[in-house]
Amino acid sequence: MNRLQLFRLLRKNNQLSYRRSPAFEQSLIAKVLMMIGGGFFVLYLIIYGTLFAHLATQDDKPGMIIGLLPIMMLIDFGLRFMVQQTPSMLVKPYLLLPLPRNSIIESFLFSSVLSIYNLLWLAFFLPYAFVVGMGGHGWHVALALLISGELMIMVNSQFYLMVRTLIHRTLLWWILPIVVYGCYFALLFLADNYKLAEHFMDGLMDFGDTYWHLPLSMLLLAGLFVLNRKMQFAFVYEEISNNDKSSTKPVRVHSFSLLERFGELGEYMKLEVKSIERNKAVRSRFIMSTSMIVIFSALIAYTPMYDGLMMRNFWCYYCFSLFGMTTLVKIMSFEGNYIDLLMVQRENILTLLKAKYYTQCIMLVLPFLIMLPAVIEGKFTVLMMLAYMLLSSGMLYFMLFQLAVYNKQTLPLNQKVTGKGSMENGLQLIIELVGMFLPLCFMSVLLLFMNENAAYIVVIIIGLLFTVAHPLWLRNIYHRMMKRKYENLEGFISSR
Repeated sequence: MNRLQLFRLLRKNNQLSYRRSPAFEQSLIAKVLMMIGGGFFVLYLIIYGTLFAHLATQDDKPGMIIGLLPIMMLIDFGLRFMVQQTPSMLVKPYLLLPLPRNSIIESFLFSSVLSIYNLLWLAFFLPYAFVVGMGGHGWHVALALLISGELMIMVNSQFYLMVRTLIHRTLLWWILPIVVYGCYFALLFLADNYKLAEHFMDGLMDFGDTYWHLPLSMLLLAGLFVLNRKMQFAFVYEEISNNDKSSTKPVRVHSFSLLERFGELGEYMKLEVKSIERNKAVRSRFIMSTSMIVIFSALIAYTPMYDGLMMRNFWCYYCFSLFGMTTLVKIMSFEGNYIDLLMVQRENILTLLKAKYYTQCIMLVLPFLIMLPAVIEGKFTVLMMLAYMLLSSGMLYFMLFQLAVYNKQTLPLNQKVTGKGSMENGLQLIIELVGMFLPLCFMSVLLLFMNENAAYIVVIIIGLLFTVAHPLWLRNIYHRMMKRKYENLEGFISSR
C-alpha cells in the first residue's frame, strides 16, 4: 500500500467514524447546523473580501491583505476549536495495525491541510484577487496574493494543531498563541502613538506588493508541517509506551469536612469538587474558563475596548455563563465512566443533579469577585452583576441541565493526546447557542421599553424564579432520565 492509497483509506475511515458514533442522530443535526453556519460564513467572507479589495484598489495598495492576515488568522484559530481535531487524537485506532506510524500521522496532517474548512477561506481570497486583478494591478499580483493567503490559512492550521497538542500537556502553552497574535495587535494599537509601530504596519502592507510573501508562506508551511510530524509522533509514542516523565508525588487528600454535615448530598458535592481537583480533563476546563474570565474582566476594566452598553452586557453575562457553558454542556458525560454504580440506589442520580447544581451556583461567586475591578472602574454595576449571576443560576442552568436527559457519550476523565474527540452533538450546540444569545436578546428588548436599572430588576426576578424552582425542574429531568436509562447506559458503555 503506497502513501496515496493509505491517505485515501484513512480519510474514508474517518468519514465513516461518524456513523459508528452512539450519538449519530445528534451528529447529523450538528452537521446540518454546521452546514448552515458554513453558508453564512462563506457569505460574510465574500462580502468582506470584496469590500477590502475595493479599499486596497482605491488606496493603490493591493498587498493590504497581507497586513490584514493576522486578524483573519486569529479568527480562524478560534473557529478551529469547533471543527478540527489533532492527528494524535485520530491515530489511536491504527496504533496496533501493521502500518508505519509516521505515514499515518502524515496522512492526517495532509488531511488537515487539504480540509474543506481551509478551502472555505477561498471565498475571501477569490473575490479579493478578482477585484485587485480587474483594478489594473495585474493578474500575476492577484494570483500571488490568492496563493499566499490560502497558504497562510494552511500555516495557521498547522500552528493550531501544534498548540492544541501542547495544551493537552499543560495549559501554560496558551502563552504561545497569546504572544504570536498579541505582538501584531500590540503594534496595531501602538501605531497611533509611535512612529516605529506605524512604519512597521505600513511596511507589512508594502511587503504584500512584492512577491517575497509567496516563498515565505511556502517555507512556513513546510517548516510547521515537519515540526508537527515530529511532535505528534513523539507524543503518541510517549503515551502508548507509558513513558510518563513526570515525577510521582504523593496526592494530598482534602476532607472537605464542611460538606459532611449535608449527608449524601454533601458527599456528591465533594465528588464534584474532587473531580475538578484531580481529573485533568475537568480541571483544564475549569482553569481555562477562569483564565478567560480574568482576561475579559481586565480588558473591560482597564481598556475602552468594550465600553458600549450592549458589549458590556454581553461580556458580563458571558463571564457568569462560562463555567456552565464549558462543563454543564457535557453534563453526565464524565459520569459515564462509572454511571453503572450511580444507578444502584433509588434517586442517586437526583442527588447527583442537585449536587451539581449547588456546586455550579457556588462557583458563580468566583466570576463575581474577579469582575469587581470592573465595578470599581465604573464599567459594571453591582445590580448588573446580580442580574446576570441569577440569570445564569436560573434560566441558563435550567436549559443546560436538560442535556442530562440526552447526553450519552462518555468523555475521559484524564485528557490524552490520543484520546477521543469531544465534538458536540446537535442538542448541545442548539442549547449552547440558545443559552448564550436568548437572554441577551431578551435584555435588548427590555432596554427598548425601560431604563437600565429597571431591566436588571426584571432579569433578577426572572432568574430568581428559575433558581427557587430548581427542585421542580431537577426532579422532572430525573424522571425523564429514568425513562431513557437503558438507551443512555448503552451509549455510555459503548463509548468508553
